[in-house]
Amino acid sequence: MLLDASPLADIPSMSPRQAIVTLTCALALLLPAAAGAYSEHSVGSPEQIAWVRRAAGNFVAAELSGNGAGACSVLNAPLRATEHHRTCEQRWNKRLGKLLRERGARSRLRAEQRAIPAARVVVHGDVASIELPAPLLGGSSRFLWTENCWMLMG
Repeated sequence: MLLDASPLADIPSMSPRQAIVTLTCALALLLPAAAGAYSEHSVGSPEQIAWVRRAAGNFVAAELSGNGAGACSVLNAPLRATEHHRTCEQRWNKRLGKLLRERGARSRLRAEQRAIPAARVVVHGDVASIELPAPLLGGSSRFLWTENCWMLMG
């Protein structure tokens, strides 16, 4: 039994011009991603950045599942207060039920969820923000370090 000495013998040859064009195309695709990663860097310790992303992820996951209690668990204390004899969980269950009946709401939330791991996070002392395609809470994606964790502010 004879073995082919060259494993590359089955691969069609490529001219130097084709190789240069192929490499140029590959670099053109990679450079914008690398430039974006460099200019969009987060500020804060790796642990702080991870905690803010985790809190944002927990909030969006609660929204996706229609879980008012889960959404409230990420909110800052003043936002969790009872209003007009309705608990935070009751208010958010109603709000999320309405949101999830809207056309395209789930796909927007899933897109937000996919954006969180790479989103830019900026931490300054006890306040942090995360840059997402759509702000959390409809206008604010700011977190406050309180109760030994990052809580979403209004």
